[in-house]
Amino acid sequence: MAENIYTVLVEKFKSLKLHRPMRVDRYEDGTVLDYDVNAIDGDNNGNVKLEIEKFVGGGFAGQVYRVKILNIDSDTELSGLQVDGIYAMKILIPPSGMSLFFRNFLCWIGFQGPFQLQVNPTAAKAGAIWQKFIRKAAAKRFGDEKAVNDIHAIFVDSTLGSCGEISDWVDGRTWLMEVDENIDQLRKWRMGKKHEASLLGSDEYRAKYKFMTDFVKLLHEMGAHEFARQYEWTTCKSQPNALKRRDSIAPEKGLTAVDFRAGLALLPFLPMSPGDFKLIWQGLKRGSLVQFDRGDIAKLESFVQDNSDAFGDSSALLEQLKHCEDIYRNSLPDITHNGFKLFYSGKLWKQIFSSAITSWKVRNFLDDDSEKHLRQSKFLTFIYFMMGIFPILGRVFKKAVGREDWRKHYGALLEHSYFIKALKGRIFEKLIVWQRAGRISESKAQKLSDAPMDYFLHLPFSILPISLHRFFTDWKYAKDSLHFIFVRPFKLYFSKSLREQWLCDMVVQGKAKHILSDDDADTILSQLKEPYIQKYLVSLVVHLLTLPITQIVSVAVAIWFYYSHPEMSQEARGAAVVVILGIFQITPISPGSLARGLYTLCLSIKERDFKNYNIAIFLSFFKYIGYLAFPIQMTYHYPALARFMAGHWATEAVHIVPVFGERGALLEHWVFCLFYNWPLTIRKTMAIRSEKRKTLKPRYWQIVPLVILASAIFAGIDYFAYQN
Repeated sequence: MAENIYTVLVEKFKSLKLHRPMRVDRYEDGTVLDYDVNAIDGDNNGNVKLEIEKFVGGGFAGQVYRVKILNIDSDTELSGLQVDGIYAMKILIPPSGMSLFFRNFLCWIGFQGPFQLQVNPTAAKAGAIWQKFIRKAAAKRFGDEKAVNDIHAIFVDSTLGSCGEISDWVDGRTWLMEVDENIDQLRKWRMGKKHEASLLGSDEYRAKYKFMTDFVKLLHEMGAHEFARQYEWTTCKSQPNALKRRDSIAPEKGLTAVDFRAGLALLPFLPMSPGDFKLIWQGLKRGSLVQFDRGDIAKLESFVQDNSDAFGDSSALLEQLKHCEDIYRNSLPDITHNGFKLFYSGKLWKQIFSSAITSWKVRNFLDDDSEKHLRQSKFLTFIYFMMGIFPILGRVFKKAVGREDWRKHYGALLEHSYFIKALKGRIFEKLIVWQRAGRISESKAQKLSDAPMDYFLHLPFSILPISLHRFFTDWKYAKDSLHFIFVRPFKLYFSKSLREQWLCDMVVQGKAKHILSDDDADTILSQLKEPYIQKYLVSLVVHLLTLPITQIVSVAVAIWFYYSHPEMSQEARGAAVVVILGIFQITPISPGSLARGLYTLCLSIKERDFKNYNIAIFLSFFKYIGYLAFPIQMTYHYPALARFMAGHWATEAVHIVPVFGERGALLEHWVFCLFYNWPLTIRKTMAIRSEKRKTLKPRYWQIVPLVILASAIFAGIDYFAYQN
């Protein structure tokens, strides 16, 4: 692995020779790992050495990597795994501490225990076996053995403290932003209404919708009810779970379901998407108050028997699933499912205690000797469990009791020299996290590692958003940011060539992201030199210049209020400052929008041209939507450019929405269609109606009833006015 700040900080941590191991939340590209793996088909075990090629991303369910297998050491063949093969590796613990806390918090509420897929290898294997059965069923239903991604092995990562799995790497994408001028027909098709089939567009969108809808039906048929939640269209965030393989050209082919590990438990009082309301109701009808990944084994067994041609001899795998499911479901108190069994079942509590010890071992709370002692004594297990009820200190107690290296570490902290080394070690770990998140640059991380105590000057800023933390602690970043916000717009305003290059760059990005058709791109570039295009680009730059006005004014007003009211208590003034800043954010008209509106109004007066600014004048005075004022105004003269700029900005803006703004999710597609495809559809509809009107004969019969109606209205007005 190439020398970088990560390896430098790791080496510095190792040089401290602390008793405890280094904390790691995720792996860097190029890291070589060694795992003892367990194959899904059977009980074949082996050792796999692999190299991480790329960190793909992470969410509540875990973190995903693309890996290459370097070596396999096994007495028997590990089905599906080959040396030099490229695979996907998912480790079932989030890379983010906040995500981990929230996920585990919901799991404790729902099941009164830790997240089993992370801490219980048997639970991880149960989910993998379910995926094997689902893959075989989908191969028959869709005529494609790759309709569900194949999973090959599970393992325990002792560094991160989590179970993981190895599956096929799918070279795919979520979807294209398809240009479609018949969105009205697509909407009718989605709602099951009568539509013109010949006019339907959005081929990939429709193919994915049909695939996921049919797949959900299949999952319910075979008893995988709660697995279906990962592909319910109406959750608005399930779409990235089905990828379109890049080697498949036909829109209806090449779709693969890749994710079967839910991240969050679905609680009946906490729906987190529109589709969750339906899922909660369906779960209640099945008797499942809290939902996660529970399946119906009896229904699966019946489905396998009815479709024996698709499953072959799966009796051994089915028995293995029953065994794993029995352990998994009895590893937690799970009040809503176990109910009164908790009061009388000694077998249930024996399994709960056994799985608790396993989870502590997986999470690195126990060494081998401590695990052995706990398994020999229920009393010690209970005492150890009670240690964990204390927030924060519970983890300290459990590590101190369960692991010799941590006991030595905590004991040595009483020595001043070791305490300083331990403090430096923790600083090095935090610097890795900060640099990876973008809070500090590599050079800043290097400087702080050379002078660790300067870390405490940064610590107060770590509660701020990432960009603000770096802005206040990195002069070069602050200078570049200020240049981008204040100087660049002025350069764009005065430089025609820079404005043209700015637009060309956006067009290139639009084509790359498939939110702009080739025809529209050619049209936009051909119009680049036209006077109105230049005028509109200047107006857009002015809109950019007004971006910071609201924030500057809001902060200035808040500071003025704080220092001009010394008679108020500090707490009251602080609360007032928060209210002032909040009001500036939620008001529909702000200082920035007023500046935009006045500029547009002055421009129309100066040029004595209201017609070409009539829409922009009105919209510019409003916050948020004011940035779309000129793209909307351009719709008449330059429809291609207007659609693109509205679609480009709106699609980028939606990605800041937590969870639902994910690339490839439904909200992204909906916003793109709203700002790009709907204007196309409206334009086409208007043209069709205009052509139809030309064929109609003038109608004059309405004149008489309209005259009578108008006369009656005015007569009534006169009558009531006379009476009063």
